[in-house]
Amino acid sequence: MRPAAVQTMVPLLSDGFGNPSGSHRLAREANQVLDEAREAVAQALGAEPGDIIFTGGGTEADNLAVFGATEALGQSVVCSATEHHAVLDPTEHLGGIVVPVGPDGLLDLDAFRSVLSETENVGLVSVMTVNNETGIIQSIDAVADVLNEHAPGALLHTDAVQALNWVDVATHCRAADLISVSAHKFGGPKGVGALVARDRARLTPRFHGGGQERGRRGGTQNVAGIAAMAVAATETVQNRETEMARVGELRDQMVQQIIEGIATSCGTSTIVTASASPTTANIANLCFEGIESEALLFLLEKNDVMASAASSCSSGALEPSHVLQAMGVPREFALGSLRLSLGHTSDQADVDAAVDAVVGAVTRLTERGS
Repeated sequence: MRPAAVQTMVPLLSDGFGNPSGSHRLAREANQVLDEAREAVAQALGAEPGDIIFTGGGTEADNLAVFGATEALGQSVVCSATEHHAVLDPTEHLGGIVVPVGPDGLLDLDAFRSVLSETENVGLVSVMTVNNETGIIQSIDAVADVLNEHAPGALLHTDAVQALNWVDVATHCRAADLISVSAHKFGGPKGVGALVARDRARLTPRFHGGGQERGRRGGTQNVAGIAAMAVAATETVQNRETEMARVGELRDQMVQQIIEGIATSCGTSTIVTASASPTTANIANLCFEGIESEALLFLLEKNDVMASAASSCSSGALEPSHVLQAMGVPREFALGSLRLSLGHTSDQADVDAAVDAVVGAVTRLTERGS
């Protein structure tokens, strides 16, 4: 978390315990904190304060957008093949249509046009702003142009959970009716998020209860977490240009040194997954031929490098990430995927440690036949 977010949150956990839905002084004080936070988050996202629905995180925001809009409209939903499961699973559950992406990870706009032309009653389209595994940035304007041409009445949702640090969401997502964000991705606390729902977006609530969030999301709000999220969002926007340049330079240096180090030490072939696409400054997705991600992560953790793989193990069978499969990454590379993420706390020492650990681990696994 950003220090300013922690400093905002801690006093509210101990002293600001009023329920913002109440009528007494402590409740009014809590409600004032919510109002100020709503204005700050709205400004960061290019929305109006009344558009903001506070949620328990990005997954809830995505679910509220997909289920809420689809149920309210009684129409079908369309999403891209590389969506986070918080969008992909609800879309499939609702019998929606999944549109392919190209090898560059970008939505296949021709296929998207065909789907819209051939499908009646499309009520919602969901295309993420930044992919969580690869960092690939989608053009929301391009998606909106096709949507307005073929299904002008449909709503456009974008999962911008990975975006705020690295993309001017207020501008980049201006064509979206619904925008999901999550506080912990930009230095706020976990378990807090928001959904932008502009005026024409109709939603059926997923949580019913006290009528909070203008009846769109019941449940007592997490005042301390929301206030911390607002501070983190404001600081993120203020520092974004500087951090993008600094972190992007570190990321590019890290990728180059890993590739060169592996080529010199063991000759293992490496794919930089998003090398042909616009990406955020923080994510590096590398795939190593003949290496298993699980073994690689184990060795990296022993060297205090906390990374993630874009593949998952189900019933003992390792399968490539659905994102990499959709992009057509060869299986022998996709099974050895590694995602390294940098952030506002990352520095040169972190990069040096990561390079040494990754090169050493890949070399060791190659030598023993992974």
